[in-house]
Amino acid sequence: MTAPRPTPPHRLATTLTTLVLPLATTGAAVAVGASWAPRLPDPVATHWGPSGAPDGFGTLTEMLMLPAVVVPLFVLGMWALAFFAGRDTSTRRLAAASSTFLAVMMSGLTIGSLAAQLDLPDAAAGPGVGPALGASVAAGVVAAAVVTLLVPRTAPQPTTTPPDAGAPRTDLAPTERAAWTRTVTSPVGTAVGAAATLTTAVLAIVLRTPGMLVVPVLLGALLAATLVLRVSVDGRGLVARSPFGWPSMRVPLDEVVAARVATVDPLREFGGWGYRVGAGGRVGFVLRRGEAVEVERTGGRVNVVTVDDAATAAALLNTLAERTRSPRTTG
Repeated sequence: MTAPRPTPPHRLATTLTTLVLPLATTGAAVAVGASWAPRLPDPVATHWGPSGAPDGFGTLTEMLMLPAVVVPLFVLGMWALAFFAGRDTSTRRLAAASSTFLAVMMSGLTIGSLAAQLDLPDAAAGPGVGPALGASVAAGVVAAAVVTLLVPRTAPQPTTTPPDAGAPRTDLAPTERAAWTRTVTSPVGTAVGAAATLTTAVLAIVLRTPGMLVVPVLLGALLAATLVLRVSVDGRGLVARSPFGWPSMRVPLDEVVAARVATVDPLREFGGWGYRVGAGGRVGFVLRRGEAVEVERTGGRVNVVTVDDAATAAALLNTLAERTRSPRTTG
């Protein structure tokens, strides 16, 4: 009978960073927007056209309903992921950062666009939304980075039990040293991300909103950080790093329960490409479809990295992990 997986740690911190703070931010923005009702035109501008001028209008209630509905639904989903499957630090950090970014970005955009319409007799005379959008995205990124630092790490969970006897091994002498490394990229993810980046840049130019250019810049940096990867197995364990050094993933040898080869479908199992959280709380770099190293580690955690020659990596990782738990012999 399979033992139940441990409960994810730091659930109070998860609730505060992923649920309470984002909802409080959104609630404050909606309350401020509602308090401005006497000073806002009726209807207010809710959409801006290619020229930068407002071309869509609605009630203040309609304007405030977007953050009031979208953000809580998204935040609840991220909280549930971290609360019930956040055994890995990166899962909780990703959930907290995503919730915070969306809450701050949408709150800032809502307040910024409404602030530009204060005391106007007609919303059609208001300015473009570009500056508010650029500032809101930047604020969201900064807030997400800060909250990521507040998420507590999962404590080390070393084990002295040898890796699963059924997991593959490599033929390595007791005193022999070995290392393995590969570079992997994501052709599909890169193509999709590049198209999104280019489209956003073109929209910023067509709409004549320079503030929007911060979005393609951030998307480009995100692509470089998550869709090219160096994967290594050596005395440190399994290490996967982007060219910027972040995000990264490390599974120390003393936390390896078993490493095996798995076949991964990015869309079906992880919902896309990049650094992902998948079904069952599996976490890792999923850059393409096909073979991957899947590492079961202590604490009920599972890490996945798609990479060529995964069989060699898994066998070497098990062998090095077993060596750290065996008494050294002298000749």
